[in-house]
Parts: sequence; structure tokens; C-alpha cells
Amino acid sequence: MRDLFEKIYKDKGPLGKWASQAEGYFVFPKLEGQISNRMKFQGKDVITWSINDYLGLANHPEVRKVDAEASQDYGSAYPMGARMMSGHTNLHEQLQKELAEFVSKEAAYVLNFGYQGIMSTIDALVSKDDIIVYDVDAHACIIDGVRLHMGKRFTYKHNDVESLEKNLERATKMAEQTGGGILVISEGVFGMRGEQGRLKEIVALKDKFNFRLLVDDAHGFGTLGATGAGAGEEQGVQDDIDVYFATFAKSMASTGAFIAADQEIIDYLKYNLRSQMFAKSLQMQLVKGALKRLDMIRTMPELKDNLWRIVNALQSGLKERGFNIGTTQSCVTPVYLKGSIPEAMALVKDLRENHGIFCSIVVYPVIPKGLILLRMIPTAMHTLKDVEETLQAFSSIRERLNSGVYKRLSAHVSAAMGE
Repeated sequence: MRDLFEKIYKDKGPLGKWASQAEGYFVFPKLEGQISNRMKFQGKDVITWSINDYLGLANHPEVRKVDAEASQDYGSAYPMGARMMSGHTNLHEQLQKELAEFVSKEAAYVLNFGYQGIMSTIDALVSKDDIIVYDVDAHACIIDGVRLHMGKRFTYKHNDVESLEKNLERATKMAEQTGGGILVISEGVFGMRGEQGRLKEIVALKDKFNFRLLVDDAHGFGTLGATGAGAGEEQGVQDDIDVYFATFAKSMASTGAFIAADQEIIDYLKYNLRSQMFAKSLQMQLVKGALKRLDMIRTMPELKDNLWRIVNALQSGLKERGFNIGTTQSCVTPVYLKGSIPEAMALVKDLRENHGIFCSIVVYPVIPKGLILLRMIPTAMHTLKDVEETLQAFSSIRERLNSGVYKRLSAHVSAAMGE
């Protein structure tokens, strides 16, 4: 027998091994100041492209006012207890009703947190005889939810309808043997690449296969569709999504999430979601804040219009300068470059220190080796001046990357890590 911690001492993991060089700067960075298009990083002003405050609601005066009043009226604890026991209120019900109406579903249920909420939703929807078929690039919260499943599961190639169809054929044969059903899971918007899930094509397969569809629309809610109701509305298939999920942590700039579906499905889920049944209710200050934010999304289309003005300027500007932004169909703006992890670290340091640009860096194992992904999240708070400064900075760092400057700067790091 070996010590349980032996593996931890020997192998810190593909990201953990970089902790001594990366922590506090590249990972676990500390942005300071009010959430905005410009914040402070290590005492310096930076244009911030890594905050999911799509509609600029985090520090909107009307939102701040409601948040402050709710905190004054209720404190940060009320209601105490789980929803089923002592944590349920009229305002929770009101929020659920308004959310359901907004996303065109019969009913909705408010969740404490998005990550645990969708994990628990997946767990509650399937039994050991059921089969899950999900996109291979699904978010970690979906993957962790699938891991709870005691039955069979299949992945299909990312956004590949032909691969999905083949896996549905396999799942159908298996379900006929087990007597179970099939749950297909996609994201409305894939948060790393920015691509919309191919919901219209997935829904079309219902004519051939018997399955139910769960969509995680964290990045689509509030940003896509004529009213902001998400990717399903954008693609004209909202009615065909059986269970719709979205978080408050993106467009709503808050904490919490919700699921929406037919009334009978929601009635079942609220009695079987373990992460909600055995966890404290969402606090009233967050519930009242969510009601205000939802009202602004419904009644202030200029928020989404301002967002897309910035998105279009940034994405078109990058493409005009020859940058590879993949096949994004959303606000999420990825920029793909070629280089090693040490080169990526040198590049990002240059962006932050010399150009005042803060964006997220993604490297292996999240993406293949040899690629650097700079992921930007435009918001309604950004300006065209922010976009122009960023485009100039990106042109500069690409030139230095291609000329080998970052490779030379990072040589000692590569040697130290045995890369």
C-alpha cells in the first residue's frame, strides 16, 4: 500500500506543474476596482477582456441601487434553509414565473449555482437504464454531471451532426435492450470557441430518433435571439428544447441559475435535484437583484445592441488583420496563435505590462499542444477606443511571436521545466 498523497507529491498535473511560474499572474490573477471595461492589475490600468459581464449590468446604477436596497432590507442570509424546508419565498416564485415566460417555457426553477445545478439536473433526469449522448467539447460541469450517471454514455464529435446521428443509433439499440430513454446534451454557445451548438440540426433528428434534449445556454442567455432569450430563440427551436438551462453568472452579472421546461418536468426536478434539496436557498438579495436584471434585459434592448456593436467591431477588426478567430458565432472571441506554453506566458506578460491589455490565456491540456488561445469577452461597457487599442496591441504581439522574441525570452523557463 502507498500513501494516498504520493501521487500528488510526484505529479502536480499538466497545469499545476506551472504553478511556481504562473500563480498570481497567469492563473489566479487579481483584478481590482469596479467591474468594468478598464480595471487594475498589479497596480496598472488594463483594458479588461476577461469578465463575463456581457450587458454591463454588474455596476449599472439601477442594479447597484436594487442590490443595496435588498441587502439593507433582508441582509445576506435570508431566507435560511433549503427551499423545501424553510428557504422558499414569494419572490423566488415570481422570479421563476418571469424566467419561464422570458424563455417561452411553462415553468422554471431557480438554482443556487450553475455548476452544481446542471450536474444535479443531469443526475435527476436519467436512471441507470438510460443513455446520455453529449458533445465531446461540453463544459466541465456537464462532464461532471455525466460522470454521476450509472448507465451508458456516448460522446459525439464537436458540433458534428453526422457523429451525433451515429451515436444516437448506438444509443437507440442499447436503450431497446435496457428499456431506458436517451438524453442528448449540447451547449447553446460553447464558451471556449464561441460556436453555437447546432440546435436546429439536433432538433431535426427527433423525427428519426426518440430522445430528449438538454441545452446549457450559459453564454447565449441575454446575448442571442431577438429578445435575448438565447440560442434556441436565435435558431428558432426554443420550443423543441426539452430542458433549458442558463446561469445568472454571465449576462445577469450575479450568482445563481435556472432550469426551464414543461410544468410536469419542473415539478419532478424540484423534488429530485439533490444539490437544491440539501443546500441553502438562494439569498433574497440575489433573487431581488435577478428580478431587476431580468427586467432590464426585457425592457432595455439597447444593452444587447451596445454589446453587439463592440462584438462586431472587435471580431471584424481581428479578421481584417488576418487573425484566426475560428468559427465563433457569439460574443465569445477566441484568437488562435501558434506557440509553446512558455511563449504564451511571455506573450501575455507583454500584453499586460506593455500594452495594458488583460485577456484570458488558454493552453494545453485545454487545447492541443502548440496552440495558444487568447479568449476575449466583449461587453456593452467596452468602447470602440478599447477595441482599437486592443487591435494595435495584438498586431504587435503577433509580430514578436512570429519573429521569435517570446521564444528567446521564455528559453530559461522551458529549460527549467524540461520542455
